Amino acid sequence: MPNSGFSFEIASNPERSSAGRAGTITTPHGEIQTPAFIPVGTKATVKSVAPEAMAELGAQALLANAYHLYLQPGADIVDEAGGLGSFMNWPGPTFTDSGGFQVMSLGAGFKKVLAMETDTVQSDDVIAENKTRLAHVDDDGVTFKSHLDGTKHRFSPEFSMQVQHQLGADIMFAFDELTTLMNTRDYQVMSLERTRLWAIRCIAEHQKLTAERSHRPYQALFGVIQGAQYEDLRRKAASDLGAMEFDGYGVGGALDKNDLGTIVGWVTEELPINRPRHLLGIGEPEDLFVGVEAGIDTFDCVSASRVARNAAVYNNQGRFNITNARFRRSYEPLVADCQCYTCTHYTQAYLHHLVHAKELLASTLLTIHNEYFIVGLVAKMRQTLIDGTFQEFKTEFLGEYKRLGL
Repeated sequence: MPNSGFSFEIASNPERSSAGRAGTITTPHGEIQTPAFIPVGTKATVKSVAPEAMAELGAQALLANAYHLYLQPGADIVDEAGGLGSFMNWPGPTFTDSGGFQVMSLGAGFKKVLAMETDTVQSDDVIAENKTRLAHVDDDGVTFKSHLDGTKHRFSPEFSMQVQHQLGADIMFAFDELTTLMNTRDYQVMSLERTRLWAIRCIAEHQKLTAERSHRPYQALFGVIQGAQYEDLRRKAASDLGAMEFDGYGVGGALDKNDLGTIVGWVTEELPINRPRHLLGIGEPEDLFVGVEAGIDTFDCVSASRVARNAAVYNNQGRFNITNARFRRSYEPLVADCQCYTCTHYTQAYLHHLVHAKELLASTLLTIHNEYFIVGLVAKMRQTLIDGTFQEFKTEFLGEYKRLGL
């Protein structure tokens, strides 16, 4: 497919396709130096933080959610505004997910453990307690009820592409079916075939819309690799989609994080070496090292901003909670030696006060620090890959890092 304005180059050339590498993704709205962490701005905003502040803290790109923007304000409004970047006053590259995670998670009521129901396979035994199934899948797409007002909607591969083209992100993802680790292997096999067929339909619709919307910058399309914890299914999915006309790939689905490196390694060994790989929904420091080492180029996750809203703070020793009484009269920076805006301007005592006073500024300042920390950590990984010192950096960092104080 035509890809004017989009490319990927590897700066540190690994001998194996699954080895960590540094590279550059070029988009119509700028470059992304990889590996890179992509902060999540679900509704075209990183909660409580202005786009200008995200740029200042080092974010190279932002990811928004197609499902949420489709429901509110509407993809057509974002399109009329000139696309996602113009709408949210973000000049750099943007990502959108397909909406599949949010649509399908309604089916089970879990945040990360997902299941759906079809006419032939019942998965109701994994519905979250006290939840009602709001989404139903068939081979053509998914029918669901809005979490905002209960109205009925339907996403198909073609419709997801139409919504994402209107949103106008530089990188978007194919519509896929998510499953849960509690689903049977037979269901995983059936779901994987459905996702493969949906991927073909996404490519066809993407090519059609790209030709029709030639007045807009080119949007790259990434396929999504599923397969749960099964090696043969993960490898098959990566091989099948790797042979298709995708610009890059996302690794998604339910998985046991204890096996993250192994599962990602299966996938990256099968994928084309010259296309970027994105790990969906992963953002904790330990997991980022695992992903980079296995050959992942970009990551997204809401964790940095979400835990900030609960007063949790990242530092090199782990995570601590600023609500702790010991910070009430501490006039030191939030994190010593950190150069983010928050740490260079505000004290632990002040941030402790803001949180206890339930002031909105607390979320802003803590999110700025956490995003700075995670974005900067992955940037350091990139530099050590170039320098050839990644393993030493990983050993040193993880030897000190422990999630304490939560």
